[in-house]
Amino acid sequence: MKNISFLLILFCLQSSVFSQTELDSLYSTWENEKISDSIRAFALTDYIYQGFFSSQPDSALILTHQLYQFTKETKNEKGLLEALTLRGYIQFRMGDYSKALSSYEEGLELAEKIDNKLGAADILVKMGYIYHDNEDVINALIYYQKSLKIYEEENDLDGKGSIYNEFGSIYLSKGEYDKALDYYKKSMAINKELNEEESNSAMYINIGGLYLTKKDFQQALYYYEKGLVIEKKKEDKLGIASALSGIGTVYLEQGETTKALDFLQRSFDISESINDIQGGANTLLSISDIYLDNKNYKKAITYCKKSLSMAQKVGDLGSQEYACECLYDAYRALGNTTEALEYHEQMIFIGDSIKTEDLAIKLQQIEFSKKIMADSLVQIEKDIKVQLQHKSEVQRKDKNRNLAIAVGTICFLLAIGFFSRWQYVKKSKDVLKKEKDRSESLLLNILPAEIAEELKEKGEAQARDFDLVSILFTDFKGFTEKSAELTAVELIGEINHCFKAFDHICEKYGIEKIKTIGDAFMAAGGLPVPSTDSVQNTVLAALEMQSFMTQRFSDKKTTDGFTFEMRLGIHTGPVVAGIVGVKKFQYDLWGDTVNTAARIESSGAVGQVNISQHTYELLKDNTQFTFTHRGKIQAKGKGKIDMYFVTST
Repeated sequence: MKNISFLLILFCLQSSVFSQTELDSLYSTWENEKISDSIRAFALTDYIYQGFFSSQPDSALILTHQLYQFTKETKNEKGLLEALTLRGYIQFRMGDYSKALSSYEEGLELAEKIDNKLGAADILVKMGYIYHDNEDVINALIYYQKSLKIYEEENDLDGKGSIYNEFGSIYLSKGEYDKALDYYKKSMAINKELNEEESNSAMYINIGGLYLTKKDFQQALYYYEKGLVIEKKKEDKLGIASALSGIGTVYLEQGETTKALDFLQRSFDISESINDIQGGANTLLSISDIYLDNKNYKKAITYCKKSLSMAQKVGDLGSQEYACECLYDAYRALGNTTEALEYHEQMIFIGDSIKTEDLAIKLQQIEFSKKIMADSLVQIEKDIKVQLQHKSEVQRKDKNRNLAIAVGTICFLLAIGFFSRWQYVKKSKDVLKKEKDRSESLLLNILPAEIAEELKEKGEAQARDFDLVSILFTDFKGFTEKSAELTAVELIGEINHCFKAFDHICEKYGIEKIKTIGDAFMAAGGLPVPSTDSVQNTVLAALEMQSFMTQRFSDKKTTDGFTFEMRLGIHTGPVVAGIVGVKKFQYDLWGDTVNTAARIESSGAVGQVNISQHTYELLKDNTQFTFTHRGKIQAKGKGKIDMYFVTST
């Protein structure tokens, strides 16, 4: 038994649905202390997967804690990694996101330590699930793309398929149905190639949801039922509940309430049995709608209250608001104004919270299409080539020779008469061009080129959302004290010298200068045109700025001159950018990212580049930089924030 390949056992055990006898055999293997620790750990792992993972998450979690302790005590690092991954996923499915993230982070650290690349990729994609489930598309994409990179390097088709599925879900949430369907089909094709078509059940259910959103009920029902057949065969209760809920919603949309209620109730019963709080809460709301429409207010109240309680457990504000609205309508219909008023007030309060959360989400959502739609750019290039070719062919057509000669003769005669006029017009145009160039140069000194162009064409420039912008702030130490000692000319001269150097550095790294406020300098990377290397370039620019100031301070000390020491901070996140005013235009940024960046700068140290946790996460694998974790630093108005000093490698 000890000579059998561990991977061979893994394949054999996971390639079929386990009977109770086989499950008992696995548990016996786990309890048999005469067998090697690695085989025992694997037996318990598969016992959890096959016996409890889908149907009894509470029991699965208890067993997984046991597996974690065993693999840790026996120093079985591969088994420990599996235990952490499994524990994190069970916690995620139970709605305990913080604990799931903690398990994954511990597992990722271990995977990197033992150089288990596929194990790391698996954890990265599951970490993406957490952020994706919480509508934090930025972090979801960061983890999905990191995972996809590993899968591509390792040529792991199964992993690539799982990422394609997630990309499909993101496109679906953005309403880009054709692209979503394309990614789902790519994922299904990989499963077919791997002879794992049963794995397509999740895709069928996703596609059912896609067609449901498009109100194509026939296609939605077809895919939901196709997914349900496979999920039943796999005995995956979570998948079965999802498919039943989808079918029930299709019937509900079609007005077939009896059928809808049957499927939705069956879905909820399964969700409740496996402690799927999020799914159960949403299904209950659909059921309560049916009772509310049928004027069965008491039952509607029962289901709405239960849904509200479940939604509160997982922090789902949307479901909470909907449940409160349901309770308000039901109590009002029953004439119970006191209860109706109470839930109406709750509904308004939650609605305000949602508006705040929606604004944050809007600012956070990345311009996904700009990051992974290179295919669109390629197509545009092809279209341009076709148009140019067509134009060239048209121009090569035979022209009427006699007409060309006649036109040429007329043009020659007219040219003599127009020559003197042309000279006058040319001189006038030269003057106008110089003035126009001067005006445009001034405009480009104030606004980014893309914004200036839009302003010239339309007379206005719309504010835009940017999901991944690195905000850089600088501040001179002791500026107030120096300003009392120096003349205005001396003070402004030194600041101007430093800021001119900063302008050149920003231009060098493609960073947009936003404004100066007294002795503070603000710039941003990643706008008005998003760039994949904007975070890296912003930090490189920051390091060069600090290097410039350090050298200047050293030079001034030897000549008895004066300059300043500087603090510099960077934070990365979503912003809104646009033009302020109608006369003296100013391109400016708004959002919590700007406020946080200012706090990162003020909490920094002279001569250092201080960055936030989020900026660090985006760059931690970049070999150009070395990071020093400062721990959690108190920032005014923000509480304690993880910060890092960054230097060049």
